[in-house]
Amino acid sequence: MRRTRIAIFSLLIVAAAPACKKGSKQDPGPDGPPATGTRTQLSLDSLYLYAKETYLWYDALPDYNTFNPRSFEGSDEYASLQSELFKISQYKINTATGKPYEYTGGSSPKYSFVEKGNAARGIQGTVDLEGKGNDLGIGTFLVSQTAGGPAKWLYVRLVERGSPADNAGITRGCEITEINDAPVVLNQSAVTAALNSSTLKLKFRKPGATDFTTVTISKAAYTNDPVYTWKVFTSGSKVTGYINLGRFSRLSVAKTSLQNAFNEFANKGVNNLVIDLRYNGGGYVETFQYLANLIAPASLTGQVMYKEIFNKLLQEGNAPILKAIPLLDENLQQKKDGNGNPLTYANVDFTPTRNTFKFKKEGALGAITNVVFIVTGSSASASELTINSLKPHMNVKIMGDTTYGKPVGFFGIGIDKYTVYMSQFSSVNAQDKGDYFAGFPPDYLTFDDFTRDFGDPEETSLSKALSYINTGVVTGRDQLLLSNARTAAPVEALQMQAAGAEGFTGMVEDRRVLK
Repeated sequence: MRRTRIAIFSLLIVAAAPACKKGSKQDPGPDGPPATGTRTQLSLDSLYLYAKETYLWYDALPDYNTFNPRSFEGSDEYASLQSELFKISQYKINTATGKPYEYTGGSSPKYSFVEKGNAARGIQGTVDLEGKGNDLGIGTFLVSQTAGGPAKWLYVRLVERGSPADNAGITRGCEITEINDAPVVLNQSAVTAALNSSTLKLKFRKPGATDFTTVTISKAAYTNDPVYTWKVFTSGSKVTGYINLGRFSRLSVAKTSLQNAFNEFANKGVNNLVIDLRYNGGGYVETFQYLANLIAPASLTGQVMYKEIFNKLLQEGNAPILKAIPLLDENLQQKKDGNGNPLTYANVDFTPTRNTFKFKKEGALGAITNVVFIVTGSSASASELTINSLKPHMNVKIMGDTTYGKPVGFFGIGIDKYTVYMSQFSSVNAQDKGDYFAGFPPDYLTFDDFTRDFGDPEETSLSKALSYINTGVVTGRDQLLLSNARTAAPVEALQMQAAGAEGFTGMVEDRRVLK
C-alpha cells in the first residue's frame, strides 16, 4: 500500500512565539546569526536555532555559518522554511539503513513539518483531534486489478462516525458506481475533487447487496467519535473483544466510547482482544495510555509502560531557547506557577526519570490471553507506541501489513506566521526498545479487505485474527468478491489508491512535568 505523510490538522500544544532574533545592541558573535535581516531571514534563523537545541538529532547539525540558514531564502517564505527543515532533517544517519532517520526518497522529511498559520487557533482538516469534522466524511479506495493498471472500481474505505455519509447509511465496503448521475471517473484527482464538494449525489451498492441505493449528502460540521465500532465474538471458551479506533483523539473525546466498549468486554467475559488500528495515524499520547491501561491486567500496575527520551541538551537543562516557548493549557492559555509567574518550556523537566510512565489499571477487564493488532502502512506513531508498550508484558501479535515506522513525537514551535513540528523525543518500552523506524512487520501478512465493514467476522484481517485466537492457526480468505464483476479476485493482483478523507499522523504530548 502506498504510504504518505499526512498533514496534521489540529494541535493544541502550540507555542506562539515570535521569531528569535538578537537585539541590535547585541553582538551576534562570529558563529551566530546577524542581528538584523529580512522577515524571512529571521524566521530561517529561528528555525535553525530551535533545531540546534530542541531537535532530537541536534548533535548532527553543523554550526550556523556552515549551515547558512539564510541561503534557503526564496520568494515564497513558506517554501523556504520547508526547504530548510528538510535539510535539517537529513543530517542524522540511521546506521541500520545508511540513510537519514527522516528519509523518504522525496523532498520532505518523514516526520518533521511546517504548518501555515497560528495552529493555536486550530488548524482544521477533515476530522481533528478535538472530535470536530467538517466534510462529507468519506474515504475511498480506487482499486486496480493489476499493479500499475487502470482503476476499475471505487470502494468506500471508511466513513467517519457522525458525518453526513454516516447519517445517510453509507458504510465501509460500499461500491460507488455513479457520482452526480454520471459514471465514476476512476482517477485519484477526480475522486478527491468530488469528495471535497459541498454537495454530492452518490449511487452505491452495499456489501453483499444486489440493489443500488442513491443518496445526496452535503458537507456539514459534525462531532466525531473516533471509536468506529466494537463487538464480541464467542467460540467455545474463547471470548474475543474487537474494537476499531480511528485516531487517538483528545481523551475527553474518546473516553466514553472506550469505557463503554471495555465495560461490555468485561461484562461478557472477554479473554482475548483484537485492536483494529489499520488507519490510525496516532494522536494524543494520553489517550494511547488510557487504552493501554484498559487492556493491561491489574498485575501490571506500577510496571513501566514506556519512556519519552529527549535530547541531551533538553535533559540537562542546557537549551535556553526554551524560554521563548510558552507552556499552554488545554484552553491555549499560558500556564503560571504558584506565584503567578508565566511558565515556559524552560520550566519543564525533560529527564528520562520524570518522563517514564507506568501502568495503572483502568476498567474491570480481566487478564487477556492474546492481543492481536490489525495494522497497515497507515498505522503510525501512537498506534505503534501502543504495540511497543504492550509487547514486553503480553502475548502481542500483529496482523496486516508493516506499520509506518514513527517512534518519535513533538511539541509545536511558533515561528512568526508558522508552526514547526520537528522530532523532539523518541519513545521506548520497558525493555528500552523503540527503534522501529522501519515500522513493525506483521506476524501474519493479511490484506486490507475493503469489501467488508469493520467488525465483519468475514473481513480478511479480522477473520484471520479470530482464527489465530480460536485455533492457534491462521486461516481465511485470500480472495475478495468484487461486487462489480461478481467474481473473486486474488488479493495479490489488486492495487489500492486512497482518495478522500484522510487521518492524522503524529504523536502529541501535551502533558509536561515541571522541574
